[in-house]
Amino acid sequence: MRKSKLAKLDKKQRPWLQLYGDVPANIEFPSYSMVDNFIKASEKWPSNCAYSYYGSKVTYKELVEKIKITARALKSYGIDKDDKVTICMPNTPEGIIMVYAVNMIGGICNMVHPLSSEKELEFFINSVDSKYILVIDAVFEKVYKLKDNTNLKKIIVAKVSEGMNIPLSGLYWLVNGRKVKYPKGDKTVVMWEDFIYNSRGYQGEYYQPRKAHDPAVILYSGGTTGTPKGILLSNLNFNALSIQATTVIKEATPDSKVLSLLPIFHGFGLGVCIHTPLANGMTCILIPQFNYKKFGEIIKKNQPNFIVGVPTLYESLTETKLAPEDLKCVTSAICGGDALNPTLRDKVNKYLYEHGSSAKIRVGYGLTEATGAVCLSPSNQFGDGIIGMPFPNIYMKIVVPETHEESPIGVDGEICVSGPNVMMGYVNDDVETVRTLRYHDDGRLWLHTGDVGYLGKDNLFYFSQRIKRIIVSSGYNIYPTYIETIINSHDAVLTSTVIGIPHQYKGQVAKAFIVLKEGIKPSKQIEKEIKDLCVRHIAKYSLPYEYEFRDTLPKTKIGKVAFKELEKEEIEKNQ
Repeated sequence: MRKSKLAKLDKKQRPWLQLYGDVPANIEFPSYSMVDNFIKASEKWPSNCAYSYYGSKVTYKELVEKIKITARALKSYGIDKDDKVTICMPNTPEGIIMVYAVNMIGGICNMVHPLSSEKELEFFINSVDSKYILVIDAVFEKVYKLKDNTNLKKIIVAKVSEGMNIPLSGLYWLVNGRKVKYPKGDKTVVMWEDFIYNSRGYQGEYYQPRKAHDPAVILYSGGTTGTPKGILLSNLNFNALSIQATTVIKEATPDSKVLSLLPIFHGFGLGVCIHTPLANGMTCILIPQFNYKKFGEIIKKNQPNFIVGVPTLYESLTETKLAPEDLKCVTSAICGGDALNPTLRDKVNKYLYEHGSSAKIRVGYGLTEATGAVCLSPSNQFGDGIIGMPFPNIYMKIVVPETHEESPIGVDGEICVSGPNVMMGYVNDDVETVRTLRYHDDGRLWLHTGDVGYLGKDNLFYFSQRIKRIIVSSGYNIYPTYIETIINSHDAVLTSTVIGIPHQYKGQVAKAFIVLKEGIKPSKQIEKEIKDLCVRHIAKYSLPYEYEFRDTLPKTKIGKVAFKELEKEEIEKNQ
């Protein structure tokens, strides 16, 4: 009787469960670490290809050995349990190997963007007192300058060409290798091959078992609202995601190949594009730097089954020249990281169909504080703003902002998430952690996401807006995402971004930045058509005061539109 009552209560709290079909509402997650999860996958599929990298392929069995050797190397340099090892790498084999090796010795990976400024890198290193760093050769000189301002004991340098096959490696060195200057006689600096060679002298224990709730990785928020925050994630966070995603996405099988374009220093990249495939026998196609001009070549050569990316990546895909059958290999296309406007969604689906793919783009929702993903739209529903159903074991609800009170069905409020994907907290910031992670009356710990959305009558979730992007004009709330959706529906528009700009009397008003499709030039006629479109669909107080056409929009380091840069431009313009 008690189980029956609990089941009914659960369905009331999670009404979307009736849409699950054969997907279980709850899954039992392992109590062990990320690397243990990978090792168990290697025992099931030892001969499967774990990753491919510019002509080089490594099996699961081979990757396990590389991880063990790297773990011994780490120990040989005195790196131990709970030490924070900074990984400043793109998607290369050394970056992946280091993540699991650090996890194997019980350390914590401090993941940072190679293109971070010197000041940002110094903050990332010092904020967690990291004494060891793995850095890609292209940014070594920037990191080396920080040596005296940090407690770094060892700078391990890996070349992009390290994991390539021999012909490509030699070519890369001829073109790029000579540009990097290394100091002579400085024992702080060690090259990857020497670092690995040092493992031979270590005969002690290197495996430090970690549990599900032990810390594993520190990732950083995008930093578009100020100083980036360190986000501490556990082994459970990543392992839960790796099981949830493959339970929900039926196309995910051990012989699947995933185009791993999203970077390892991003939650969506490390969680969805790296750990999830490697915990399930799949192949990661590692791409360290995305070049949209070579997108078609990458697809034809690697034949991925999964494409996982942000909207800008899919924009690039639709501009790629491919033959009618070139996307036949693609069985699943997942978009996350930012809102996907309906115009681009329809364009992508049309492009996939015309080039032989049976897939239709599915929209995921998540944030770094929830390991990158907690929700995915169904494969047969494509409504505007839809983000779909939460994963198994995930609870979601919509609350009136700044309260714990649930919003009615269909009414916008703040999206809150509870479950095994939610972070442990912010690094060295108890105030922000307490503000973001809150216990509600139901006894659950809820992550207040700062995003606006609603639960529809169809029991699916819809994304509306980032709370911090709301424009307040004469006391009225203006939602940029809605205005962008209207503008993007014009046939000539590729994409747009709306921001708030200063206004003497209203405080703020809306301004639209518009990028037109290739081959279409701005004109008074197009501007008039867009304005008329807005007048027909948008409340008068929400209408943009200004419209500006641009060739491109600025992007953040993870590919989102950098609306803060546009806001800064406007503020400077009005000073």
